[in-house]
Order: sequence, then structure tokens, then C-alpha cells
Amino acid sequence: MQRSEIAETLTGYTPGEEDLRSLAEWFETYDAYSSAPTPENVERMAGLAVFPLNLVTDGSDGDAWAGQWDRGRYVETMNAVMGGAGGEDVRFESVRTPFFLSPSLAVVFTSSVMTTGDGEEHRMHYADILVRRDGVWAFQTMIQGGWADMLKGRTS
Repeated sequence: MQRSEIAETLTGYTPGEEDLRSLAEWFETYDAYSSAPTPENVERMAGLAVFPLNLVTDGSDGDAWAGQWDRGRYVETMNAVMGGAGGEDVRFESVRTPFFLSPSLAVVFTSSVMTTGDGEEHRMHYADILVRRDGVWAFQTMIQGGWADMLKGRTS
């Protein structure tokens, strides 16, 4: 079975070319903002979300953690996390595998390598849930392991 056949079997929906194109364009826009992590671009990234934004992760204690952020918490946290790049350009190489649950709901699995300006690489694996309203995609849930230790002190 090819991936598209597996997705259709799992979700009952086969995305059309417009579905795939519009989702890919959304990620191109998000990646462009996150590749130049300025406060202005973090605000632009926030503009691509639906709030409250759901977060799901786990921590070093082995327990899962889930919470919600409003726009202010997202901007504050992303500026702190992405600010570590020192305003330098960051390059992402990502492979994304979308699973469409319907024309307006998609779960996207991403395997990514982030390279900072000094050549340091960080490998990441995560999933996002995106929703489409009035023809426009937005992310609504971010899922990535390993962030709970940092988040527990910042969000409940």
C-alpha cells in the first residue's frame, strides 16, 4: 500500500490536489517566519494559529503533559525559545506527512533538521493538528516530546 492508500484507509478521506497544495503553502509561510526568528515573525507565526492553542508533550519524569496557551503566552514562549538563535537565520529541512481527516482537518507529522547560522543541527519530530476555516489553514495543536520540564513552570 502506498502512503495515500494508507491515509485513506485510516481516515476515510483522500485529499485532492488543492488540499495538498494549500497545506504545503501554509507550511512554507510558517517556515519562512520561523527561519528568521524575530519578534515580528513570531507575531506573524501567532497569526497562523487558532487560540487557545493546545500543546501536548512529555517530560524527563516520563509523564505526559497537556495545556493551552493564549496568543500572549505563545508569543512570549516562542520569543524566548527561538530567541536563542540570536536573531540569526535558521534553516529548516522538513519532511511532512499529512493525514487528512476531512477537507478541513489534518494531522501533519514532521521530521525536521534545524540548522543555526553557526552550523549547529537539531533534529526534531513533531505533529501538528491544523484546521481550515473559510478556506484558510491554521494550526491548533502542537505535539512534540520533551518540553514539559520547561513548560510546567510557565503554563498550567
